[in-house]
Amino acid sequence: MIELENVVRSFKIVKRKSGFRGTLKNLFAPETEIKRAVNNLSFTIPDGQMVGFIGPNGAGKSTTVKMLSGVLYPDSGSLRVNGFVPHRDRKKYVRHIGVVFGQRSQLWQDLPITDSFEMLKSIYKIPDEIYRTNIELFNEILSLHTFENKQVRQLSLGQRMRADIAAAFLHNPDIIFLDEPTIGLDVVVKENVRAFIKSINEQRGCTVIFTTHDMQDIEKVCKRILIIDEGALLYDGTTEKLRDVFGEERVLTVSLNEKTDTLTACGIKSSVDAENPLDHIFRVPKQIKLPEMITEISAKAEIADLRIKEPEIEAIIRRIYEKGAADA
Repeated sequence: MIELENVVRSFKIVKRKSGFRGTLKNLFAPETEIKRAVNNLSFTIPDGQMVGFIGPNGAGKSTTVKMLSGVLYPDSGSLRVNGFVPHRDRKKYVRHIGVVFGQRSQLWQDLPITDSFEMLKSIYKIPDEIYRTNIELFNEILSLHTFENKQVRQLSLGQRMRADIAAAFLHNPDIIFLDEPTIGLDVVVKENVRAFIKSINEQRGCTVIFTTHDMQDIEKVCKRILIIDEGALLYDGTTEKLRDVFGEERVLTVSLNEKTDTLTACGIKSSVDAENPLDHIFRVPKQIKLPEMITEISAKAEIADLRIKEPEIEAIIRRIYEKGAADA
């Protein structure tokens, strides 16, 4: 569905100087520099996959998504989506994609969302049967009927985001670009939006590119993660692999049937939970195998229960941002 090979995109940036002389120089002889936003980026995404595309601010995510959606063109390298070169085949290509930008709406501000949907129906030439089926599905999952007659400008952020997401899926696109689709939403609405995206993906097999800073979006919706920074790819794989490769330690909590002093297993000393002295907490580095550790503990004390807490994805990704994939 998506193929990028050695894609590069740069921008010319004016170096602003302060003071009166600096202002004159900015006007008549500005100094510029070239900033490479996307740096030899390569990856492929098969049909029907949901991918989390993440990175720190300024990493090149938005520039990449704009090239994928045909808004920008690459300086060099090759880029194809669903058989199209987005910036070259733009008129034909846009009928096959849906886009949601969390900070901007594609709906008409002074119209009720039902009128906006009717206009999109005409623009995309959506058959009546498909249109009715989609509206019924969107109402069922996103509860659009509760505010369908309101002007878009009168909608809350959560209502507007639900309407925008429905609008992006209205014409049954092959690929969806979601840029911060859950930004500013409360917990309940976020869960509804995630359930909607997963449901549509499972039913129709559309490809979804999910750009977000909310790691729960990634964990609950996407099986694959692409991490970029300074325009280059740092990681490509599953969340499970991310934990295995970059997670420094897991937390093993062992509940015993009887109180005992601090335990040691595989060279790791436990700390006793102050609130529950039957619980022993081990911080286990990734190179130590948990089954071996549990076997050693069970030989020393009677285990009533145990819990394993995997490293949090958000903490791992933050460390990758700070250190880079090679050092994380």
